[in-house]
Formats: sequence, structure tokens, C-alpha cells
Amino acid sequence: MKSEVAMMKVRYMITMMLALAANSAEASPRAREAGVKIGILEPGPLNAITDVAGVKVGQVTINRGDHVHTGVTAVLAHGGNLFQDKVPAGFYAANAFGKFIGSTQVVELGEIETPILLTNTLNVAEAAAGAVEWTLAQPGNEQVRSVNAVVGETNDGYLNDIRGRHVTIADARRAIESAKGGPVEEGAVGAGTGTVAFGWKGGIGTSSRRLPVSLGGWTVGVLTQTNYGGVLNIAGVPVGVRLGRYDFKAEIEQKKADGSVVVIVATDAPLSDRNLKRLAERAFAGIARTGSAFSNGSGDYAVAFSTSPAVRRTPARRAAVATVEDLPNDRTSALFQAVAEATEEAAINSLFAGRTVKGDQGTIEALPLDKVLPMLGLQPPR
Repeated sequence: MKSEVAMMKVRYMITMMLALAANSAEASPRAREAGVKIGILEPGPLNAITDVAGVKVGQVTINRGDHVHTGVTAVLAHGGNLFQDKVPAGFYAANAFGKFIGSTQVVELGEIETPILLTNTLNVAEAAAGAVEWTLAQPGNEQVRSVNAVVGETNDGYLNDIRGRHVTIADARRAIESAKGGPVEEGAVGAGTGTVAFGWKGGIGTSSRRLPVSLGGWTVGVLTQTNYGGVLNIAGVPVGVRLGRYDFKAEIEQKKADGSVVVIVATDAPLSDRNLKRLAERAFAGIARTGSAFSNGSGDYAVAFSTSPAVRRTPARRAAVATVEDLPNDRTSALFQAVAEATEEAAINSLFAGRTVKGDQGTIEALPLDKVLPMLGLQPPR
């Protein structure tokens, strides 16, 4: 048994080293670094979901030969006991052709009590089990008898041997346990390792917006798992048309229109779960701007939460009638603008960070930035 565990650890370390080497070898500029400016608001210092104080992201990337490209991405609202100190949350399904475990309880109670995990369609059960195991193991949860794991997915079955169900419960727990603040790796990593967007290599993308003090000074951060289709637009330019690769060209000449996208939204604004649902809805304004029409077979989901201590649902607040802050409806519009911009940029960042991947059913190329950037009036990377 000990030798088997040791071998599993060795295999995991080799997988991680290969993944890091592959990504670092083909590193590309992020959209903003390349000169692509999306929207009117400024990003936070990292231009990532982790610009929202306390938010942590962990990722496990699994690449094995040409046939296995998958993984897990975990987002934690804070570094404490998430089950005891729950965060208010809202959930929205733009098109519900997919699986999103835990969503009904988020809708019903307006709160999240575990890390949010993303993975592939057929490994949702393992990700949920990992979140449950991790939650039960936290000090203070010894008497917990029910856990609402929150897990989203997209189908990475073109590049990944999805029927092999290669993500394990241990992988999900490692993603949670490795979560940290700071820069977030993008592209073919974590839950985005085997995903495809607009016929190009998609993946994990992130971005943020910080409102000016006059509008509250709040931060909105977004992380996306892109695996969807449409007619790619970047900063309003019909890149997909100019590249000759888009949905419904010659009745889906090469790629089908269906696909999925999951958006995770974090903010430090003291929002109620009702207004967090409204914030989640507005994320899809950003996805629409990238060229998605939310096709019939697409699972398009967004979940938004607030990290503000003023609205956190602590044991003391749950035990009695409590007073919490609540940002008025009339002050939410700037946050809606922020989430639309950050979501659009996060999705584009996932494409900019893409790398060509030879997978289970074929090869998906990276977005050709040498062709795309001149279309935007910008110099290609050297």
C-alpha cells in the first residue's frame, strides 16, 4: 500500500512538472499586456479574481500523453472555515445544458459553504466528493452531517479521454489544498486543460475591475472556464470571421456550435444574495460580447459571491436576528459594468494563454496571435 501511494505521488509530481514546462515554454502575453483594452474601468493590480481580498485559487493539471488533458480548478472565497463562515451568493443559468452540483441550494438559501470546483463533465462526482471530504476534515466541522458541494463543469471530451474519468477525489482535494492568492495561471491548466473555445484552445481565464472611490471603490474579480462556440469577437473586432473559423460557417463546416462556459464572480461589495444573482446574470453580457449566442447544447452558468465581512453568514449571525450591510439597488450599476468587462476580458485571456494541444480526438491549435493582433491594430508578440 505504501509503495502504491509513493508511486501515485511520483506520478503526480511528474504530471505537474510536465504541465508547468509546457505552459512556460509557450507563454503568451495576456490580452491587456498585448495592448487589447476592454471596457472603461481599470483592473486591479493582478487583473485576476484574486484581486478580491481573501480569494484563493488552486489548480491541478493532468496531462498524460496525447489522450489525457483534464484537471480541476478550485476557488475559495476566503481562507477560513467556509462551512462555518458562509458567504452570500447568487447563481444564474443562461442555458442549463449541463451539470452544476449544489446550485439548487445556492438558489434556495443564497449562500455557499464550500470551495467552488470546476472540472470535466464526467468527473463532477469526484470533485464533489473532494470538496465534501475537505470540508468534513476542517477543524470545527466535527459534527457536520450535510455539506452542499458546489461544482461546475464543461465537456473536454475532444482533447481528453473523458470516458477514462482521470480526475480523482485526491486531485480535487489537492486543488483545494494548494489554493492561494496572487497571480492565477491561465490557459490549458486545471479545469481548462482540455477545453476548446471558438475552435481554438480555450481554458482558464481571469480578470478584475476596481471601481473608483466615487463609485464605492469595490473590486469585482472573475474566473472563467471557456469551452464554448460562436463568432469570436475581440474588443468589438470580428476576429472569427476574418480568420474564417466560426459557427454556422458552411453549416458548421468543422466545429459544432455547442459548448459550455462557467463564470465565477467574486466581489468585496456588501451585496445581498439577490443582488449577487443579478451580478451573476450580468456576467453573460461579457460572454455575449465575445461572440457567444448561448447555443442549445451549451451549459452556461455563473455563480457570484461576496467576501465582505459585513455580509458573511457567521455562526453568531445565523443564531439570531442579525444586522448586515446591504448595498442599495441604486448603487449596483457600476458593479454590473465591472462584471461584464471582467468576464469579457477573462474569456479572451483564456484564449491568449492557449497553446496547441494534440488530444484524444485530434489537435486544437492556439489562437494565432500573430494574425489576430494586427487585426486589432496591434503588434504581434516577438
